[in-house]
Amino acid sequence: MTDRGLLIVLSGPSGVGKGTVRQAIFENDGTNFDYSISMTTRKKRVGETDGVDYFFRTKEEFETLIENGGLLEYAEYVGNYYGTPLAYVEETLASGKDVFLEIEVQGALQVREKMPEGVFIFLTPPDLVELKSRIIGRGTDEMAVIEERMEKAIEEIEMMRLYDYAVVNDQVENAVRNVKQIIESEHLRVSRVIHRYKKMIEEL
Repeated sequence: MTDRGLLIVLSGPSGVGKGTVRQAIFENDGTNFDYSISMTTRKKRVGETDGVDYFFRTKEEFETLIENGGLLEYAEYVGNYYGTPLAYVEETLASGKDVFLEIEVQGALQVREKMPEGVFIFLTPPDLVELKSRIIGRGTDEMAVIEERMEKAIEEIEMMRLYDYAVVNDQVENAVRNVKQIIESEHLRVSRVIHRYKKMIEEL
């Protein structure tokens, strides 16, 4: 029987660099898990590709999925929906493959309720001044939206207590190293491997 894969959830406030860290993790040699692409109703940013960065859907399409129970989690954030398709995650974990989610805080807390056995990592900025600078640096939002995102970010940082780990995104390579070390350690957790040894003993 194949061991169930590990669900890894990377989350944190808007502008902290979740997408950058996730991309660097998957470009890193030795990465051996699947990335579950999130779905959103927000408009594509310059350089983004449907089915690579996100599945971009209309509000109507997204709400149909919600009604049909087709999402592991979803959240409405600054006027747009974000969510994770359920079928892909379940099938991949059941096959023994790890699944990596990069999602918003609201969504991560929904996943925690449904799959508490997952590994929940909160990506934090070095400080709030740096966070605001990163959001402004995107050049994609008006100042009113930036202020709204900052207020939301402060609320989300207070939710850090509900996660398993906190990783500071000061330098991307440092954050990547720390996230990968957490995942490696979680694979060695006694609660995840003890069933193998119980089976060995039973077969003696």
